[in-house]
Amino acid sequence: MAEPTPIEHITPEGVARLPVFTPAVRVGDLVFLSGAIGTVRGGELRLVEGGIGPETRATMENLGRVLEAAGLGFEDLVKCTVFLADIADFAAMNEVYLTFFEGIEPPARSAMAASGLALGARVEIECIARAR
Repeated sequence: MAEPTPIEHITPEGVARLPVFTPAVRVGDLVFLSGAIGTVRGGELRLVEGGIGPETRATMENLGRVLEAAGLGFEDLVKCTVFLADIADFAAMNEVYLTFFEGIEPPARSAMAASGLALGARVEIECIARAR
């Protein structure tokens, strides 16, 4: 019987998280990034101020730190799921989101309205990346 594929837990410094999840898990050729929200840099569980634009930027920067800890970048993302507290924020979120994919094709993506995001966040994004 073959050995099961090992699971690597990726927990970068300075990324806010609750003890109930790991920021990312690598298994085989895939890295699964937990949902990220726009918390301030440094690991504090407090949202950035200013609404959907700054929250989206902070969310993407937090995802970038997790990708970096896994030895990856935004070009390695294959699928993202975006949860919005208010679907009316869709266009403003997209405006910031796309800046992280300048010069590269963005990954496949779904977006939907959701209520009750952690810490009262306006946006949460989870992703799947290819491992290198």
